[in-house]
Amino acid sequence: MPTKAKTESLLAWYFVLIWGSGYLASKTGMQYAPPFTFLTLRYGFGVLCLIPWILIARPAWPQGRWEWFHVAVAGLLMHAINLGGSHYAQYLGMSAGITALLLGTQPLFTALFAHRVLGERLGPLQWAGVALGLAGVALVVWHKVDVKAVTAASLLAVAVSLAAITSGTLYQRSFCKQVDLRSAALIQFLLSLLVLAPLAWSVEGFVVRWSWQMTVSILFLVIFASILAVNALHTLMRRGHAAKVTSLLFLTPVVAVLLEWIMFGVVPTPLSVAGIAVTCAGVALVSRPGRR
Repeated sequence: MPTKAKTESLLAWYFVLIWGSGYLASKTGMQYAPPFTFLTLRYGFGVLCLIPWILIARPAWPQGRWEWFHVAVAGLLMHAINLGGSHYAQYLGMSAGITALLLGTQPLFTALFAHRVLGERLGPLQWAGVALGLAGVALVVWHKVDVKAVTAASLLAVAVSLAAITSGTLYQRSFCKQVDLRSAALIQFLLSLLVLAPLAWSVEGFVVRWSWQMTVSILFLVIFASILAVNALHTLMRRGHAAKVTSLLFLTPVVAVLLEWIMFGVVPTPLSVAGIAVTCAGVALVSRPGRR
């Protein structure tokens, strides 16, 4: 395997494993702080982590007011709005299964948007892969779905999250192609902190029950997810096909289910095992090179 292809493969698998693990880390952290408060702590720590890196590496900053504007918009969509919506949906009672299922439709919307707006073509086999991937995610999380937990407010929150992560990922790919991902991350973390901190104080009273479990979850989510995994995703987006790259997101609920089995002894059902196979087949089809 050529060096470039091997690097991209490692980045892809790193992203999938960390993003899937993030479901468990977020679930753990929000047992000790409500969603906006937890996210405020997460981005506050993220800023503290990035500042020394920026001072040492001295990356280039966005050039001109429009590039600053594009970095800000992409960051608010992908961080503050996306995570604020998905976390708040669960806080309002939506089960992890339904949340994962709805957010798992992102590759389908990405493919549709990229096809219509960005001119990226998907062949019949790749469209079949999108459909298979979505069906596989449904099978994987079906045993966790609790329809009674769905309210209009929680459904709206997760819909906002889905729209934000889909549009934010494509927005950064389209308008921030040359931006240094390190300086962009600091800008985006700071803006997200400025948006979420007032909500944490006014809506939740900034109530925190400090524990080592919450501390570890924040460390994991900031360093390995928000910084390294997001940079891996954008690196892959810059090098490849939007629909193919985001098809990797189909695998994150699979990782979450497997880790839940390993860490908490929650054995996946035969339906979930079938879903894992279907999901992997769908990702393989979407990721096939060239038109089909």
